Amino acid sequence: MPNGPEISRLPSDADRRPRNQLLRRLTAAEFARVQPHLKTVPVKVKHVFYRLDEPLSHVVFPNGGVASLTTVMQDGNMVESATVGNEGLLGAEVFLGAERAAGEAMMQVGDATVELMPVAAFQAEVALRGSLFEAVQRYSHALLMLTMQSAACSALHGVQERCCRWLLMTHDRIGEDVFYLSHEFLAMMLGATRPTVTVVAGTLQEAGLISYKHGRVQIRDRSRLEAASCECYAAVKPHFDRLRVYDRAGNGRRVPLARADL
Repeated sequence: MPNGPEISRLPSDADRRPRNQLLRRLTAAEFARVQPHLKTVPVKVKHVFYRLDEPLSHVVFPNGGVASLTTVMQDGNMVESATVGNEGLLGAEVFLGAERAAGEAMMQVGDATVELMPVAAFQAEVALRGSLFEAVQRYSHALLMLTMQSAACSALHGVQERCCRWLLMTHDRIGEDVFYLSHEFLAMMLGATRPTVTVVAGTLQEAGLISYKHGRVQIRDRSRLEAASCECYAAVKPHFDRLRVYDRAGNGRRVPLARADL
């Protein structure tokens, strides 16, 4: 059993693959097997992939943007439990043996494309216990940690700290300093009121950490934003960093997560 991450080269066809990190981990033979089952679909902000308790017909592999996993209360209020970018998938419930959605999944930041894979095809590939099984297993572990940390964060930390954490996670997933996000969406995800979010965003802007105007967020001082965040961002980030596949722009290599790191 390896003592730490091993370094291996990307498959030769990596540049032609979807941008989803889980799919980029597959061997050439495995990707050739699943590719016929993938359907690339463009999605826009506010697209709802599934709602609570809906039957899951497809697993969704985002190629970009940020999707939110949310819990919706009886009065319609919604709180985010986790975010998902191209490092993961929507529909992890299927991997855990469920047939219905545990919450609502919605595209929150950025128009993007996703890869849809029928549940039956996903389950058949996972049953082979190859690269997809291992990648989704590791991702599910990281997602569970993120969900647990988010629950503690919502209960114990202030809105400004949580806002910093959310902006940092979004910055990581988008990979760009500028993205678009309405006050309404940010308030919804933080479980706060719009006036509260307006005050928090204004405070961060006055401090020079971000600029925020007409829904346009720009990260201006990443290091200070990290310092202003609660401990939860730093607690979870390493687990997701170890999941990422680095393409040719990142020295042409990937760093798989060793089983010992689970």
